[in-house]
Amino acid sequence: MKLTSGTKAKNINLPAIDGSIFDTNSLSGKPYLLSFYRFASCPFCNLRVNELVRRFGEFGSDFTLIAVFDSPLDNLKRFTEGHHAPFPILADENNRYYKKYAIEHSIMGMLKGMILRMPTLLTGMLKGYIPYIFKGSLTTMPADFLIDREGIIQEAYYGKDEGDHLSFDTIKEFSMKE
Repeated sequence: MKLTSGTKAKNINLPAIDGSIFDTNSLSGKPYLLSFYRFASCPFCNLRVNELVRRFGEFGSDFTLIAVFDSPLDNLKRFTEGHHAPFPILADENNRYYKKYAIEHSIMGMLKGMILRMPTLLTGMLKGYIPYIFKGSLTTMPADFLIDREGIIQEAYYGKDEGDHLSFDTIKEFSMKE
């Protein structure tokens, strides 16, 4: 069952690309965005992470992000270390938290994204985000959760296709008011 606004966020404890084990309990008292992505070499996902890294300074000073990928850690490091993200990038190879957060799989969503977001896909590939290794599911759909200082989900957004996320402005607005 999909999570909704007003629901307590489920704790996440996963390996990060920096070699640590990240626990969302460490964010107690801080607002954050929890984003679930597809496989590590996904062009849509890497473009999104790239945008969030580039624009990270626009968020509120106490705000952070957590990026979770449907990929093994070694593969995730290979494709995401180059972002030099100021936030944790985590590997959920066994989809433990994808299940807890009811992340969806959709063949139609994958096809819809490939067709309707072709310019974005090509932009990602031109930036070097070429999906030549697939470790993770191609049908995983993205999802974003805005979580307040008390650990309560204020917005639960389940992507309708492989490149569908909350808008940057929505995230920025939340980061400033929290």
